[in-house]
Parts: sequence; structure tokens; C-alpha cells
Amino acid sequence: MNRTLKSILTLTAFGAAALGLSAQPAPKIVTADMGKLLEGYYKTEQEVAKLKTNEQKVQEELERMLKEGNQLADRYKESLEQAKNTLLTAEARSKAEADSAKMLEDLQQRQGDINTFKNNNQRALQQQLNNVRGVLLEEISKKVADLAKSKGATIAMDAHSGIIFADAAYDITDEAMVYINKDRPATPPPAAASAAAAPVASTPAATTSGSPSVTVPGLAPKK
Repeated sequence: MNRTLKSILTLTAFGAAALGLSAQPAPKIVTADMGKLLEGYYKTEQEVAKLKTNEQKVQEELERMLKEGNQLADRYKESLEQAKNTLLTAEARSKAEADSAKMLEDLQQRQGDINTFKNNNQRALQQQLNNVRGVLLEEISKKVADLAKSKGATIAMDAHSGIIFADAAYDITDEAMVYINKDRPATPPPAAASAAAAPVASTPAATTSGSPSVTVPGLAPKK
């Protein structure tokens, strides 16, 4: 009797599971190239333009600091020459030597300030870039999901997220590009045009080169 009851319960559970599976909609998968959509999204152009403006401000301040440092280096060079000038009195040479030592300390401090400014702003610009990219991808993902649902899809996947093969018929990237840009303003912001070719996935360039340095006569730059 117990065996019979167990068999009935097992069959009942199996039948319920089978009915539950059959009630699920047949999967319909669509794919979209999220990288391509990110680069082609109209808001990406606007955000890249803002990032470039911030980047330019950093670059201008860095150039100002370097200019002032090099001007001080020129005065340091003149002071060194005076300290070695035998035509001057011993007192004058001694004063020039003291001035040179003070200027050298100032130059080294300025070099440290320049490096700190460069590194801090490089990190800040990169963080801004990451934040913008995350926000835009989330926004695009929601729009792609809405489009996929409107097409009767049950699953939407990134075309580059580990898919080994997908028939082109499943790809909705071009249609999604039109869909996510349907709210694009009729007249794009002036700055957006110059930034159109720069994807938001790129790294800010204002402080990505080697460390800027002030040229100090007679002093080898620090490695």
C-alpha cells in the first residue's frame, strides 16, 4: 500500500512539473551589440563632449603650472651663474648661492605638485568616464529590453557576451540603434559634433602621457 501511494505521489509530482514546463513560453532570443549601441547613442556624444571639456581644463592648468616652473628654472640658472661669477664680490656670490639653494627647493616642490595634480586628475577623469559609461549602458539596456519585448522576445543578449554563434536573423542591433535614439533632440548640442568620433569607452588623454617635468639646469630629472 505504501509503495503504491509513493508511486502515485511521484507520478503526480512529475506530471505537475511537466505541466509547469509546458506552460512556459517558447524561448525567443534576440542579440544586440551593446558596444556598438553605446558608441552610437546620442547621449554618448553629449557626455563625451562634457568629459573633453573637463579634460581640456585639466590640460590648461597643467600647462600653466609647467610654464611657471620653467620660468623659475630660468631664474635658478641665472642665480647659479651669478654664484660662479668671479667678477662679483664674495658677498654677492654668497647671496646668489643662497638664492639658488632656495629656488632649487621651490623647483622640487613644484615638480611634486605637478605630479600630484596630474595623478589626481587622471584618476578623477577615469572615474567620471566609468560612471558615465555605467549610466549609459544601464539606460541602453532598458531600451533594448523594451524593444525586445515588443518583438515578442523572451531573452535579449549582448552579441559579445560569450555567444559562440547566433544567426544574423536574431540580431536587432540596427533596429535598436534607431529605437534608443528616437528621442534625440532635433538640433544636437554644438559640442556634440566634434565629439561624435570619440567613444565613451576610451581613456581620457589629458594626463595619459609621461609625467610632465620642469627642466632644471644642472639637475637630472627624477625617474
